Amino acid sequence: GQTPMFPRIFGHEAGGIVESVGEGVTDLAPGDHVLPVFTGECKECPHCKSAESNMCDLLRINTDRGVMIGDGKSRFSINGKPIYHFVGTSTFSEYTVMHIGCVAKINPEAPLDKVCVLSCGISTGLGATINVAKPPKGSTVAIFGLGAVGLAAAEGARIAGASRIIGVDLNPNRFEEARKFGCTEFVNPKDHDKPVQQ
Repeated sequence: GQTPMFPRIFGHEAGGIVESVGEGVTDLAPGDHVLPVFTGECKECPHCKSAESNMCDLLRINTDRGVMIGDGKSRFSINGKPIYHFVGTSTFSEYTVMHIGCVAKINPEAPLDKVCVLSCGISTGLGATINVAKPPKGSTVAIFGLGAVGLAAAEGARIAGASRIIGVDLNPNRFEEARKFGCTEFVNPKDHDKPVQQ
């Protein structure tokens, strides 16, 4: 963020169980299993109603806002002093407080320690490929970095029907796993003396 707001609780990717809900919240109940969503949705603004954008007017990614939107106050403190929120999620904590628009209810059978990556890594990579890049069937796609986001992007390219999915990473140990997500070939920039795009 541009505003150094400290102390604060970082973290944005997690899975959890609702302990309690605030006044007026009807979509969730204690015991519901949820994923945090740091790009929240108010469901009312033009962006939320658009199929082309997820940058909600109210809950868009804002690394500088360290408080709850409703009253402008933090829900965390120590010795009477506020500890600030981070991107509306603050998941590096045993408990956190989120706006209802930053929470997605999930099936309680889903193991939280595995589906937690859906709250960022998987949805980011898959969404960027399918909803933004929109590779045409038979196209060639290059993915730079084969971590969680990159693997999800490869899966998105595979789903879209790309014929060549080139995984680019400095760590060749990632290549075999990336093949499972649709990568058809690999490039390690360290193996070449010229730029990767050539």
